[in-house]
Amino acid sequence: MQDTFDFIVCGAGSAGCVLANRLSEGGKYSVGVLEGGGKDNWIWFHIPVGYLFAIGNPRADWMFQTESEPGLNGRALAYPRGKTLGGSSAINGMLYLRGQSTDYEGWRQLGLPGWGWDDVLPYFKRHEDHHGGAGAHHGAGGEWRVEKLRVRWEILDAFIAAAEQSGIPRVADFNTGDNEGCAYFEVNQKNGRRWSAARGFLKPAMNRQNLHVETNALIDRILVENRRATGVVFRKEGVARTWRARREVIVATGAVATPGLLERSGIGAGDQVRRIGVDLVHESPGVGENLQDHLQIRPIFRVSGVKTLNTEYASLWRRGLMGVEYAVRRTGPLTMAPSQLCAFTRSSPDYERPNVEFHVQPLSLEKFGEPLHPFGAITVSVCNLRPTSRGSIHARSADPADAPIIRPNYLSTDEDRRVAADSLRLARRVVSAPALRKYDPQEFRPGAELTTDADLVKAAGDWSTTIFHPVGVARMGRKDDPNAVVDERLAVRGLDGLRIVDASVMPTITSGNTNSPTMMIAERAAEFIRADAR
Repeated sequence: MQDTFDFIVCGAGSAGCVLANRLSEGGKYSVGVLEGGGKDNWIWFHIPVGYLFAIGNPRADWMFQTESEPGLNGRALAYPRGKTLGGSSAINGMLYLRGQSTDYEGWRQLGLPGWGWDDVLPYFKRHEDHHGGAGAHHGAGGEWRVEKLRVRWEILDAFIAAAEQSGIPRVADFNTGDNEGCAYFEVNQKNGRRWSAARGFLKPAMNRQNLHVETNALIDRILVENRRATGVVFRKEGVARTWRARREVIVATGAVATPGLLERSGIGAGDQVRRIGVDLVHESPGVGENLQDHLQIRPIFRVSGVKTLNTEYASLWRRGLMGVEYAVRRTGPLTMAPSQLCAFTRSSPDYERPNVEFHVQPLSLEKFGEPLHPFGAITVSVCNLRPTSRGSIHARSADPADAPIIRPNYLSTDEDRRVAADSLRLARRVVSAPALRKYDPQEFRPGAELTTDADLVKAAGDWSTTIFHPVGVARMGRKDDPNAVVDERLAVRGLDGLRIVDASVMPTITSGNTNSPTMMIAERAAEFIRADAR
């Protein structure tokens, strides 16, 4: 079998699928892609509501877990990551969000030319296929399909009105650079089916003779010779194999797996590399540090006199009708993303731009993988968009089968604890607005009796969970930044022939869901890589 390629792409997730497509275009370069998971030939990867069955299932999820978190009162969280072609885009919430223009202006102001909002917008548009067609803010005809939701709920329509009564305006589009307001999400679906990165980018390129994709290939380490990345060692069916790269090795294994791959290859902080018994090849102290994630607080309110998924799903008859509706029309609850309604706003007047995001759901449960509650309810989840807490991800050992050590360090700063308490109060204020009063909302979690800052911060620690947006653990930065792992063209500093192209490189987290920004980064990276290969 072919074992030498111009480019080796490690990982066929959101970024890897974009890279595979773009680098193999035109047939000039040979591209080998290694994916640790299997093929996406399971029905629940394609029916939107399938995330309920995929998350927490070892067929679809790497089943990672954080260490015990002091800020979560000693709890450890499940940390889902997609284990298939398409990566986490095959099991995520399908929500299309770019963040705020000021996020990218912040990157530019950190000394990263070419990463301001006006710089990145064309790359978002380049691969977009927006339901509204092309315009100033959106593209059409690209690989990444964006559609409206195909189900609505009376209780969520009322929530929009309640938000407006609470000072959160209605908004038509979250993706113009200013995302303040409340509206239904737009989703990465096509005709009622999940549209993953594999379906959009990888599958259309699979018949190219210069592209080879290997699944169930667990990547062991990157080979570095004379300070140049020259190949990759991986395991397939228990056998070690080596691929060689003529031009570049590109790491796109995602923010959770990338630090461990680098450290197993001898790239990272010396103490971390030596701790797992590996010789240091290249000192890069920022590897695995600067972890940022959106922590989602999940207040739940009982409601009555209105349909919710809890009450609908409890009826076997109605459950059957949901299946029929999906089969016939590709509409209804089986097309649901985990969250349907969004609001971006400020937790307090201290913030010049929205600093929290609501994900509102017409359902409730204790946690993913557990049954829906047996009563009508909504979940008014809220996350701090720009947390100041910083954590880390490092290799547990030199064995690629060992899960990484994940320490998000949630709620470790005064500011993050203050935002958590203010966010819960804000959720209560919106739910108590007149538009929702006829549904008699009653707080079920964390409990209306909790009112002090200390009580609310403890409740956040007891009930919060990740919203699956880890970034920043191999961040880009200026040449004089000792903790920057890559430069503004995503090349690893101090080594040749090695790039990192995934959410790891974000210096700061975007103010919204991170999947589509990661794909934008990959779109830009493909341009860098092809330009440097000439």
